[in-house]
Amino acid sequence: MKQETKTLIIQLSLFIVTIITTTLAGTEWQFGRLIFDNSVQWLNWDKILKGLYFSIPFLGILTVHEFGHYFVAKKHKVDVSLPYYIPFWTGLFLSIGTMGAFIRIKTRDLTNKQYFDIGIAGPLAGFVAALIVLFYGFTHLPSKEYIFTIFPEFLQYGHDYVNKLPSNWEVIYLGDNLLFTLFEKFVADPSLIPPHYELMHHPILFAGYLSLFFTSMNLLPIGQLDGGHILYGLVGHKKHALISKGLFILFISFAGIGILNPLILFEEMIITLPLYLLFLYSALNSSFEDKKNRLLAAVVIASLQFLLVLLFPSVEGYHNWLFFGFVIGRFLGVNHPQAEVVKIDNTRKLLGWFSLVVFFLCFSPQPFSIN
Repeated sequence: MKQETKTLIIQLSLFIVTIITTTLAGTEWQFGRLIFDNSVQWLNWDKILKGLYFSIPFLGILTVHEFGHYFVAKKHKVDVSLPYYIPFWTGLFLSIGTMGAFIRIKTRDLTNKQYFDIGIAGPLAGFVAALIVLFYGFTHLPSKEYIFTIFPEFLQYGHDYVNKLPSNWEVIYLGDNLLFTLFEKFVADPSLIPPHYELMHHPILFAGYLSLFFTSMNLLPIGQLDGGHILYGLVGHKKHALISKGLFILFISFAGIGILNPLILFEEMIITLPLYLLFLYSALNSSFEDKKNRLLAAVVIASLQFLLVLLFPSVEGYHNWLFFGFVIGRFLGVNHPQAEVVKIDNTRKLLGWFSLVVFFLCFSPQPFSIN
């Protein structure tokens, strides 16, 4: 069997497995229970198949994103692989069934224009697909009673059930972003719009929301993320290095606000402080080659965060961003490989600025919260 055939079989197998895992994850989110939850008899094939209402639009948007990269790379005669999908699901805790997908660019020595075109094609293609999914979702909303078909036990509380649930219940809230707000105000029937603690039970809307979340993450103009490629194409190597590093430091600085809180006990602080400094030191690995400068930067960031909370106790960052920041800073890096520089035309410059608009439309400062 040829190596190309083996690779194609692996890619197809990963895609099929990812369809299964995202369908199972979609079922869990829609019905608010884990697949292996044996406390009640809730699972049947009909409910499993309803997970397709999540997996099909979500994987559809992801696939459009990846093939946006793929086809533009082919147009530039860049040697590139078909997408590798990454299934991830355990049934032991809530997940979305996948860790995304990627394509392998085998050609080296790309120009800044090639990086720009390949980088911007995926997010813009995925953004258009997400718009279509969200338009359908917001124009086909079920009645307000839909939630009671999932949780019949809530019927006794009425539509104000969230304030009457037992104190040990956890409620997941999805955050706001500008695009969702626009759809709610100008597209959806106001009488049918679900509260944000119900959105994950609406699989099409949930798929669209997650797609916007990942689009905004990809468009961060940092390192070799899609947004980093776009930035590199627009401003070149030196300016990219400065902007990327600066934005990364701002990103983790915002995310960590509140970790060091002057109100916590001294005993907690003497444990939290060194661990957090170690985290920052590791996350800044690709930003500062010199270890002394890296340690100094970690101390300055932590001090400013502490001072900000001291002055404004109600201010708090979104701590879950820290994991993403750690992955970028420690493993992906904030720098970009050097490339041959060719002039970027005005059309590409406009698309680059438009991608920034897309980022702000999709970005949510606190995409998920649990109460």
